Amino acid sequence: MKLRDKVAIVTGGSKGIGLGCARVFARHGCRVVIAARGQAAGEAAQKELADAGHDAVFVPTDVTRREDIERVVNVAVERFGRLDCLVNNAGWHPPAMTIDQTSVEDFERLLRLNLTSTFLGCKFAVPHLRKTRGSIINMSSEVGLIGQAAAPSYVSTKAGQIGLTKALALDLAPDGVRVNAVCPAGVMTPLMQEWADTEYDAAAALAMVDSWHPLGRMATIDEIGEVCAFLASDEAAFITGQALCPDGGAALGYRR
Repeated sequence: MKLRDKVAIVTGGSKGIGLGCARVFARHGCRVVIAARGQAAGEAAQKELADAGHDAVFVPTDVTRREDIERVVNVAVERFGRLDCLVNNAGWHPPAMTIDQTSVEDFERLLRLNLTSTFLGCKFAVPHLRKTRGSIINMSSEVGLIGQAAAPSYVSTKAGQIGLTKALALDLAPDGVRVNAVCPAGVMTPLMQEWADTEYDAAAALAMVDSWHPLGRMATIDEIGEVCAFLASDEAAFITGQALCPDGGAALGYRR
């Protein structure tokens, strides 16, 4: 119960890594605000946590909209009286495209979804996090550190999140607010399954991704949630400005 009585907002918290974070945070005693665009998935996530005896609320949120992010922060504070952690998780990985195939409009849309939304979440959460000496966790990606072929827009947004993390860690350290990035490699999410289903053999496609990790498999969403729960807890009180890679060793064999 290392997050007992803390309050966290998880963007994109209705499925995938965000749902893993919401589940794990709640199991550790945190009150969770699920910010997500999909009404049905958001309500289902809230019900899952509530049925397990946890305190959670779903707030419909489009993270590309400034007013939506302001609202979810205000709802969290009005509902629970405080804010201890913001997990900027919402985002998307487009299909493989080279720079020649990527339009300026596509690039700017992904920038808004993956990076600008992270900036907005931080901006509106920080005044409340200063009061609790809380923390921010930005869900980046290992490819933001090492690159990825045919993904110039995605890699740019994820590298930008890491840069923002380090800049804010310096600016907010005097206030006792810690800022870290989590940079997973392969994670078994609905988005991963959707990609595999577009391949000729979905099972073979997933096995290929598993093989990229020396531990022999992708991470589960709850495993990434546990990493984030650690960073949000007092156990990580001396960790800030870091890009932590729970990757099953994937970067070690990246060139191979």
